[in-house]
Amino acid sequence: MSESAPDTTDNATETGSQLRAIGVTIDCADPERIADFWQAALGFAQRVGNGRPYITLSDGGGSARMLNHLTIQRVPEAKTAKLRAHLDLFTGDMDSEVARLVVLGATVLVPASTETEPDGHLGFRATVMADPEGSEFCIVSR
Repeated sequence: MSESAPDTTDNATETGSQLRAIGVTIDCADPERIADFWQAALGFAQRVGNGRPYITLSDGGGSARMLNHLTIQRVPEAKTAKLRAHLDLFTGDMDSEVARLVVLGATVLVPASTETEPDGHLGFRATVMADPEGSEFCIVSR
């Protein structure tokens, strides 16, 4: 991608890793629709591309977020099964964030456990959701 990763301080010398940021690509049939959803969901300010086949959302390289950019890619094949990887998006207020994303076009697939049910993985609660084309993601809180 032509986007540059933000210059962040990390422990690269201790771990040997030179990785500084993460970019994710989501396959879909309608890049404009999915880019509209994810741009509103994540609040990225910059949008590059026309959807034939890519649209890239970012903060223009000026953000310290670990997710440097999200690229939406048109593909000819339809989604036919559960994704093998998905985004986990963390929030301090699960109920309001889930409600906001539903208004934007997301669907709740599996609601989070209630406070009276056992904690989820590592004490986190997660709501499994899908974007407007059915790609899964989770809203996660403690």
